[in-house]
Amino acid sequence: MLAQIYSLKGERRINKILKTGKRKQSDHFGAFYIYREDNDYPKFAFVISKKISKLAVHRNRIKRAMSESVRRNIKGVPDGIEIVFLAKKQIVKRTTDEIMKEVQDFISNIEFL
Repeated sequence: MLAQIYSLKGERRINKILKTGKRKQSDHFGAFYIYREDNDYPKFAFVISKKISKLAVHRNRIKRAMSESVRRNIKGVPDGIEIVFLAKKQIVKRTTDEIMKEVQDFISNIEFL
């Protein structure tokens, strides 16, 4: 599980990132990110809407898989960045391992500049 110091809290802050942040797309999710003025820990939020799945079991599995993959690859993310992951509808059909692999590839291949 991702440590609390890496959690991005607050609907207002998440909405600001979604409106003003830069966007990168993957096959099954999108990510919005902005840089903060400080060099504190990177912060993450995961948004999985009820439009993705009505079942909380599916939404929670997706969130856990994305969170765990970020936790394992946190060293590849620069300090002072806030990232919001938005799941796409077709992510429900992916297995947990496939989701984790896609997030891992996304973090290792993305250029945060």
